[in-house]
This record gives sequence, structure tokens and C-alpha cells, in this order.
Amino acid sequence: MTELQRLPRSPELMSRNDTALLVVDVQEKLIPAISRQERVVWNIGRLLDGAKALSVRAVATEQYPRGLGPTVKELADRLGEIPEKLTFSCGGCPEVFTDLRDAGIFKVLVVGIETHVCVQQTALDLMADGFRVYLAVDAVGSRNELDYETALRRMDSAGATLTTTEAALFEWCDAAGTPEFKQISALVRELSPKNAN
Repeated sequence: MTELQRLPRSPELMSRNDTALLVVDVQEKLIPAISRQERVVWNIGRLLDGAKALSVRAVATEQYPRGLGPTVKELADRLGEIPEKLTFSCGGCPEVFTDLRDAGIFKVLVVGIETHVCVQQTALDLMADGFRVYLAVDAVGSRNELDYETALRRMDSAGATLTTTEAALFEWCDAAGTPEFKQISALVRELSPKNAN
């Protein structure tokens, strides 16, 4: 199929050129209390690996790391420098979003913890600032299921787009038959670690 035969891509879809991945506060002292934390960390790791394979920009934040510890090692090793914040919203690190905007990126896939605190406040602030927000529901988490579910409903009703890790990876990839597709396909086929469901 040539480009002339293809329909235009929907503006509802993410692409590797217009989207960034934002990892919110997945820190050593916070993650043990999160429901299904193994699943959250595993899916964020797959998204970071997919972002690297597809040249999708990935950024992260840490909430008061002196008290809550650094980002968990398996994710920190995949990230560059991580700015710290005291505000719950990542809007407290405005330089991250200025850099994205300067690069022509106006869509952000948000992952991390906690869904009803830092993730939700970040999503709402990003939308207020003109960004299109996507949430990988299997890569965000809270301590309590009610907080998690309520936050997803609130962000959805405010205009954020709910998605999953696998859907995001395939949206970024866009087409089969490329070297990148083989990498994304391998990430999608990975078996979840024990306790990650």
C-alpha cells in the first residue's frame, strides 16, 4: 500500500512523532504499597523499551526523592535525568513540558503512580495547558482500587483518552513489516512476570 492509497491518520491516534511518554513518580518507597505494582512497573518498562525502539521521547519526575527515594532501578536505568518536584502535579516541573512543546510534541501518554493523586493532577493540568493526554490504564496504579477506578473515570470525563500498554505500542509503531515492528511485537509477546496480572 502506498502513502497515496492510505487514509489520513486520525488525530485521535498517538504517533512516534507527536507523543511523549511521561513516567510519574515510580519511586522505591511508594511502589510497594501500590495494588498490582508488578504489573505497573512491567508495563512501564515495556513502554520505555518501545519508546526507545521508536524514538519516542520519554521523560519522568520524582516526588520529593529525599523522602520517597529514587525511581525504581529497573525504570531509572532506562531514563535520563529525572527532575524532582514537591507539587503533586508534574506541572511543578514546567521545563519538561516547555521542552516537549518546543519539540512539537502536544500529546502525552501518562503512566505512573498514584492514579488519583500525581497522575490525575498532572493529566488535568496538562489538558488545561493544551496538551492531549492519554493514560495507559495498566501502567498506572493506586493503593486502593476505589481511588484508581474513580480517578480513571474523572480523567476520562475531563477529556483524557484511556488506553493500554499494548494499544499504545502499536499506535506508536503504526505499521507491520519494519525492523521496529519486530521489536514492538517482541515486547507485546513478553509473558508478564508472576504477580503482574
